[in-house]
Amino acid sequence: MRRVIRSQLASAVLGGLVVAGALVALGVTGHGTTETVIQEAPVAAQSASSANPGLTPHQIYVDDAPGVVFVRAQVIQQVQDPFNLFQEQESSTSTGSGFLIDLGGHILTNYHVIEGANRDTGVTVQFIDGVSRPATVVGQDPSNDLAMLKVNMGGVPPVAPLPLGDSTSVQVGDPTLAIGNPFGLDRTLTSGIVSALQREIQAPDGFAIDNVIQTDAPINPGNSGGPLIDAMGKVIGINSQIETGANGGNGSVGIAFAVPINTAKLLLGQLESEGALGHEGPRAADRRAPSARGGHAGAPQGR
Repeated sequence: MRRVIRSQLASAVLGGLVVAGALVALGVTGHGTTETVIQEAPVAAQSASSANPGLTPHQIYVDDAPGVVFVRAQVIQQVQDPFNLFQEQESSTSTGSGFLIDLGGHILTNYHVIEGANRDTGVTVQFIDGVSRPATVVGQDPSNDLAMLKVNMGGVPPVAPLPLGDSTSVQVGDPTLAIGNPFGLDRTLTSGIVSALQREIQAPDGFAIDNVIQTDAPINPGNSGGPLIDAMGKVIGINSQIETGANGGNGSVGIAFAVPINTAKLLLGQLESEGALGHEGPRAADRRAPSARGGHAGAPQGR
């Protein structure tokens, strides 16, 4: 007599795979034969995010770091004599970062990095070869804290421009990388995530910059004007300001702000051809951003 296989049979293993199957009983009678048919469940398809996880930080650094430059600006300020007899000129150095956006030598940075410098002779940039080269300020927009520099690329080792991404596609939690020159330490790489979106910061001329990206990637003085980069190696923002907290220091507390790259992309043509941009007309109080923000991520001198 054939042995009866009871319908309470547990799960089975087929071909070395443990599969949650469907049990189908055929001809179940007191003296009949019971067959157990096991149907394999379909294997879930690999998610798009796991199939395309992006580049590693090292790969992004190798590709993008050569296109990040060290910006130095000789800033001339008018200083009032203590006896109010006449004004004197005082020179200081502002340092920051920038990044190459095309093969023609155009570089994006923050306006506050070069503010007060002579547009033709006051700015130099240093590429990865360590040699400083003169740069001309061809365009500036204080209201969005943006400036465009132009460098003669003759004699510069081949450098690939950084690809510009789409800041409207950024989501909270996305990985971020920053490459810059904090405290003069050239081409430093830091990493973090997008902490928040739609932030608002104050531009050098008092107007509000909106749609700003907040990140916890460590940003410090000297990072200003450098790129905020996504997991595919594309620029999504220009690092501009940091929150310094209530202790009065000027180092990172894990809250940094980047001007969205889409804002810059809309202005690239004007910056290159018109030179100086900015809001026209009276500066209405309700268009100004609050002044409580910690400060720029510029040079240790406070720029």
